Amino acid sequence: MTIVVLVLLILVLVFGPGFWVRTILTRYSEPARRYPDSGAQLARRLLDAHGLSAVAVEATDAGDHYDPTNKAVRLTNDKFNGRSLTAITVAAHEVGHALQDHQHYAPLRWRTRLVKATRSVERIGAGVLMLSPFLGILTRVPAIGLVTFAAGLLTLSVSAVVHFVTLPTEFDASFNRALPMLDEHKVLKPVDRPHARKLLTAAALTYVSASLMSLLNIARWLAILRR
Repeated sequence: MTIVVLVLLILVLVFGPGFWVRTILTRYSEPARRYPDSGAQLARRLLDAHGLSAVAVEATDAGDHYDPTNKAVRLTNDKFNGRSLTAITVAAHEVGHALQDHQHYAPLRWRTRLVKATRSVERIGAGVLMLSPFLGILTRVPAIGLVTFAAGLLTLSVSAVVHFVTLPTEFDASFNRALPMLDEHKVLKPVDRPHARKLLTAAALTYVSASLMSLLNIARWLAILRR
């Protein structure tokens, strides 16, 4: 019984944040035309108002994000063209990252460097994990396969660390940048402000959800290793 409760608790901790984030983003996606500006239009207006006319606003299929290398706010189609509370709030959050970049916010620069550094490491780690069983067979030394497997697992865990490191950057973009911008430009309907705070929390916690899923993948590989 204790094991069952423990497993359920772990599942709640791992999947709970992601479920809550998706629920909040979906809930305030309706009504779809609540605001006069789309997410893309609001992002453009906020960027221009803060002297960031050189930053592009683009549609993407790769998830809402700000690209500090190419100086672009990228929004998924539902946010880019959408006029819901979710669309404009997420757009403001990503503009918050652009403002961080413009103001040389140190944690954003650290995150950018970490992401670039770990991208190659993760690819290597995934390759090592795939090759480790064959190395043990080819060399006829099982320990080599185990060592390379462990090395690959360690490199994959780097992504979880990066996700946790991004948290201060995300909360700063939400509550020190996006929310003040929404207030300053009187974007929100008064009744929507508490809901916008929930959405900005969800936007920040997207990385918590991603990091927990990374840890779950690591746990799965560890279970394989123990066998």
